[in-house]
Amino acid sequence: MSVPTRRTLPLILIRGFGGFNTDDEKRVAYQGFNNGTVYPQKRGENYIYEGLILRLMKSSWRYHDATNVVGYYSNRVTEPALIPEALKHFNPEFFSGDKVVIDPAMALHLIKTIEDLRHTFWVFRYYDLNDRTFETYGQALVRLIDFIRELAVDKNGTRPKVNIIAHSMGGLLVREAVQCTYPDSNRKAEDYINKIVTLGTPHQGVTFQIFKDWIGIQAEKEFEHFSPEFQADENNRASYKHFQDHFPLDRLLTVVGTNYRSYSITPAIMLNRVFSAGGEFGSNYNRSDGLVKQAFAQIPGAPRTFVHKCHGGIDSLITARESFEVATRFFFGNVRVRLRFVQGKITRGQDLFGKSEFFLGVSIKPRRVDFELFHQSAEAENCYGPFRNVDFSDRNIAFPWADDNKLIWEGYLNTLPIINDESITTKDMVMRLDFYIGERDLFGIGFSDNLIFRKHYYVRALLSPNLKLYLHTGEEFALDEFQPSKEQEMRIVADGWEFDVVGTGFEGTFGIEIERVPEEGQPEPLTEEKAT
Repeated sequence: MSVPTRRTLPLILIRGFGGFNTDDEKRVAYQGFNNGTVYPQKRGENYIYEGLILRLMKSSWRYHDATNVVGYYSNRVTEPALIPEALKHFNPEFFSGDKVVIDPAMALHLIKTIEDLRHTFWVFRYYDLNDRTFETYGQALVRLIDFIRELAVDKNGTRPKVNIIAHSMGGLLVREAVQCTYPDSNRKAEDYINKIVTLGTPHQGVTFQIFKDWIGIQAEKEFEHFSPEFQADENNRASYKHFQDHFPLDRLLTVVGTNYRSYSITPAIMLNRVFSAGGEFGSNYNRSDGLVKQAFAQIPGAPRTFVHKCHGGIDSLITARESFEVATRFFFGNVRVRLRFVQGKITRGQDLFGKSEFFLGVSIKPRRVDFELFHQSAEAENCYGPFRNVDFSDRNIAFPWADDNKLIWEGYLNTLPIINDESITTKDMVMRLDFYIGERDLFGIGFSDNLIFRKHYYVRALLSPNLKLYLHTGEEFALDEFQPSKEQEMRIVADGWEFDVVGTGFEGTFGIEIERVPEEGQPEPLTEEKAT
């Protein structure tokens, strides 16, 4: 079985779309991945997020644009290509005989100007093929991956895997390649693809199926993949239920958007409220990014994170810095962290009349930046619950824990910039945890408190010489000559560390598990005795 890596690998970007045709998408060179977001009144790194393309090129990974090396055509390229001597060792079928071909001149330029072709990104322009069938898309993606691996082969003859970031429908066609195209050629996708990040992909479909009528009859076969019935059918090999049979779930990260209010297509917002998913209590909730339900943007068992952005447009999953930060940590992070709910109790609230329900949520933000790695809030409608019992012991809740052991968040972090920066004398990493407990009366006849508990805590990991975790209620750790007290040190338990969250209305215990991610292979438990 192939193993994952956090080394720099070629990166493929795949955009989704939705419209009567693909003309607009064909006119856009980078499919919107070059669009960023400006945050007024901010400074420095928090002021302008210049978009995924530029951020990759300006990052420490020093990615290079290789998009125009491959051409995508509506008709097969039949004339033989003029292949330079330096490319004669490549398979000549890469340069002609298909709708997806390498341009010899651009490939030669790439090879001559870039020392390590693993540091390249590629935009997969499947729209240009005009076929609008998933079978064609899957074959074209696999062909592109073969191209990239052949071009990026190192001096030892090793062909790298690729990483993929796919938005919306782009994630569905990645699954087509993983679940259908590779198996049809007796190959395993995990031998060719390292990790996948999907942004707002409707893995389990779109709840309102009049959506296909907006697209036109020409795309009817294509858009059957958006049907919840299609995706839930276990007899259908393209169903999300079979993804785990062909690719390791821990190498897929589903990024789930939660801000339906900022989505520009108003009818979709309305329809997501009318066509609710199971357990949403009808129009009481709109748990979506405007187009895709939060629950449907996930594959059970795969890591997921919530970003308070809408499906597409300005400041969306495509243009938000959060997407870049979450995705790159998943690809390159050297630490995996899990936050779990251990036990807790609500100590106030609960209507005597009506039907009280409680929700628990946490938002997680690194120090000194204005982006979150994980977001839960009443506005996002994505907190765990509803719970009827004040000790959160309910079973089969509508918005369940991330696993069977009350997992709240699983994420990746990168401590290497801190460890390797000689100007940083105190090697620590700090994350702000924003805890929220809310209550609402489902029937609207009681006197709910709404906000039962909310409080910020700061989890500080002292990375060197040995790993130690501390809990703070303020930012006193930022003061010169600060020394933590023994009371601020977290309790060490069998699986990691525990800490208490206490205040008016709530008292609870939470656990943190930390694993080291090697350059090659699966994560390994990290304890206090092991230096980072």
